Amino acid sequence: MITTTGLTKVYESRGRKVTALDGVDLHVREGEVFGVIGQSGAGKSSLIRCVNLLERPTSGTVTVAGQDLTALAGRGRRATKELREARSRVGMVFQHFNLLSSRTVEDNVELPLEILGISGAERSRKALELLDLVGLADKAKAYPAQLSGGQKQRVGIARALAGDPKVLLSDEATSALDPETTRSILQLLRDLNQQLGLTVLLITHEMDVVKTICDSAALMKKGKIIESGTVSGLLATPGSELARELFPVDGEASGPESTVIDVTFHGEAATQPVISQLSRTYNIDISILGAAMDTVAGKQIGRMRIELPGRYEDNVVPVGFLREQGLQIDIVDPDEAAAPAEPVALPAQGGAALLEEGAK
Repeated sequence: MITTTGLTKVYESRGRKVTALDGVDLHVREGEVFGVIGQSGAGKSSLIRCVNLLERPTSGTVTVAGQDLTALAGRGRRATKELREARSRVGMVFQHFNLLSSRTVEDNVELPLEILGISGAERSRKALELLDLVGLADKAKAYPAQLSGGQKQRVGIARALAGDPKVLLSDEATSALDPETTRSILQLLRDLNQQLGLTVLLITHEMDVVKTICDSAALMKKGKIIESGTVSGLLATPGSELARELFPVDGEASGPESTVIDVTFHGEAATQPVISQLSRTYNIDISILGAAMDTVAGKQIGRMRIELPGRYEDNVVPVGFLREQGLQIDIVDPDEAAAPAEPVALPAQGGAALLEEGAK
């Protein structure tokens, strides 16, 4: 549904050039929720603004629903009819809502339809339908100042849907909201994705957003995509940086005569007492240095850092046993395990059996 190829964006300021995007190749499948994550300055906002040509790329192409948007000429008032029509099929949700304070909630939702030349009666019908969809039918005549942050964002989402878009772009849509409101907005986006068949591309710096809603994700640094793929696939990829950031675990070896490994578990393996079996089978003491687990796409997934006595060459067989159980194993270099080990609060039931049994 969305493809960028060799996408580059260079800004010029006071005679100085800054490369915000450096040859970005992105592929978002139809109907999925795709998250682009990275710290401030990584290029996320430039990427999403180039996707709907709010920013014109310096080079490269942007294709949405099979149409090359970068081939459409003009910008601003000189924008071509084709570009305007293409943009109407791409909804945009902003971080700070961008509502017009002098307009009612209904009038804010009607604005894109007004620009498209839709009649007043049809605009009103569509706006009220969308407000009902986002749970704000009773706020149609209210003004933005009378709304909470979460309600304002729901209005922004309704406005973004006014043109019946195939794609919804979300630019840090939840970063200005409290945790409870964030959860409700993310649930709304997921519901809209499923009900309307929307393809959602969102950018965020919050790992919880990716874990809560995303089917696929990409990690950006310094204007480049470092890695991308389905969330489940990345978690099963050896050495995945995004997997480490989604489920961070710390802890260092107690001494040079030990082996530290990171274990990633999901699927059926998450419900089995594998660590306990390992300890009994090979009669070895296992220390849990750190652990993190959460629910992703309705399934429990987690990572654990454990310490085995003896050097790696002494633990080839036990490590092989863990791999045979369908677990992803990464050997931790001693220099990487710099953080001190801390006590871990382990869940007591359900898919946390791996952690619970390992603690025993």
